[in-house]
Amino acid sequence: MNSLQRLLLVVTLLASSHTLLAQRTFTNPIKNSGPDPWVLQKDGWYYYMNTTGSNLTLWKTRNIADLATAESKVIYTPPAGQPYSRELWAPEIHSFKDNRGDARWYIYFSADSLNNLTHRVWVIENPSPDPMQGEWTMKGKIGDKDNHWEIDMSVIDYKGQLYATWSGWEGAGNGRQDIYIARLKNPWTIDGDRVKISQPDQPWEMHGDVPQAWQKNGEVAKIYVNEGPEFLPHNDRLFIAYSANACWLDYCLGLLTYTGAGDLLDPKSWTKSAGPVFTQAPENGVWAPGHGGFFRAADGKDWMIYHANPSATDGCGNKRAPHIQPFTWNTDGSPNFGKPAPKTPMPVPSDH
Repeated sequence: MNSLQRLLLVVTLLASSHTLLAQRTFTNPIKNSGPDPWVLQKDGWYYYMNTTGSNLTLWKTRNIADLATAESKVIYTPPAGQPYSRELWAPEIHSFKDNRGDARWYIYFSADSLNNLTHRVWVIENPSPDPMQGEWTMKGKIGDKDNHWEIDMSVIDYKGQLYATWSGWEGAGNGRQDIYIARLKNPWTIDGDRVKISQPDQPWEMHGDVPQAWQKNGEVAKIYVNEGPEFLPHNDRLFIAYSANACWLDYCLGLLTYTGAGDLLDPKSWTKSAGPVFTQAPENGVWAPGHGGFFRAADGKDWMIYHANPSATDGCGNKRAPHIQPFTWNTDGSPNFGKPAPKTPMPVPSDH
């Protein structure tokens, strides 16, 4: 084989390799179970979490489509008897810099000590470069000054200022969950008052019939839900996608929009979508989609992650599994999520 033939062979092999990589596919769901999925992409790695109920488990992978075989580790188990020792929900891992400019990891999770009435959000911290290593320490409860019920907190660094958004009650279990926002003094401390920017007040987000069995236990007959808020920045605008209705019903996504004008903490600076922006697709085998997040692949394509049920009657249990799919942007700058993708092979998110 002469030099030219060798060169042609190398080029052919490289081209074949690239084609094989480009043709890699996955099929939703990317893991058999995973309520309240969350993904953070940092330094070429995807860090993934979902509700387990009893601990905080972290997954780490180069491509989120490979989640089912990814490295995983229980990184935190709360001590028994603590006010954050039960019903751990919706954990999210984030990375923020401290006052010295050093990056630290933070995980926000909802937990209680007795029952759902005691649910609050808690924060743990890890200074290790790799969140799978090092020691996680409890920073404490993060909440408003009046200690209201709260779950599903997410945090963003928006133009150099930290903000948190979450789902909470106005009073003590009034049958309605609202969306709140607040400024943060640091990653574990709210600075000032919480501000309500959404409550279930549209017909499409008020399908709140409670199962009869729950009513026998003293629950109200209807619960109207706004929960699972997730920030989505795009150019000079900021969105919050949130889950409406109930996880045992036709869970769907609504959208709050901040246009970039006015105070982020002024409710008048936010507008609500006229209808749901992402709904279930029975024709594709996807029911009750909601509570997820967003990430950008290496090729610049935007993706969403959300949990969904495989049938209409699966409710709020562990049959909820993580799905991912790309989304686009409308001409007015708002996200276009389309509808839940069918459970057929799709190209994996780009990792190079």
